[in-house]
Amino acid sequence: QVQLVESGGGLVQPGGSLRLSCRASGSGFSIAVMGWYRQAPGEQRDLVAAITRGGSTNYADSVKGRFAISRDNARNTVYLQMNSLKPEDTAVYYCNTKTTLGYEKWGQGTQVTVSS
Repeated sequence: QVQLVESGGGLVQPGGSLRLSCRASGSGFSIAVMGWYRQAPGEQRDLVAAITRGGSTNYADSVKGRFAISRDNARNTVYLQMNSLKPEDTAVYYCNTKTTLGYEKWGQGTQVTVSS
């Protein structure tokens, strides 16, 4: 079983930065893909960024050049560095992991609010 613990959300002014972290714990698994999704009120949950175990990344067009995803395989931790934040980035951000056996896990979500 995979357990996820997220941290790093909060309130920030437009143009500011935040760093989200998500650590996976448990045993008997190997995580293939780690990623971040977000969901604003009344909207669907969309991919923000994802990274494979080998370091290949994928970003939503809306965050390219502003957000950077990285991971520490030894610690089973994924990070999302968010810079130049905009009000439209306001959402609940969810960590997502997929193991090599196809098991998927979602984090509990962390609120990111961009407002002056």
